[in-house]
Amino acid sequence: DGQITEQIAKSILEEMFISGKSPSQIIKEKDIKVIQEKDVLEQMVEEVIAENQEIVEKIKSGKIEPVNFLVGQVMKKTRGQANAKLVREMILQKLDIT
Repeated sequence: DGQITEQIAKSILEEMFISGKSPSQIIKEKDIKVIQEKDVLEQMVEEVIAENQEIVEKIKSGKIEPVNFLVGQVMKKTRGQANAKLVREMILQKLDIT
């Protein structure tokens, strides 16, 4: 339901095996949440686009696969807490790709 990402889920699963705690306990203790605030994500998307102009040019030339690399870079900056679907949509919108 958009509350955690796949990467966060893996981390929680590992912690469950180590600590024996429930997923909800781990989420509460570590204050885990998915970043969905568009203004926060927009800033990171703009940074990633600016830092990866070569990839951006490939995308603009019609290759859509490199968008995943840019999404990955935003996920890296947010330590896996960004809503990847929203990030992808924002990148495509910023690059005027539909």
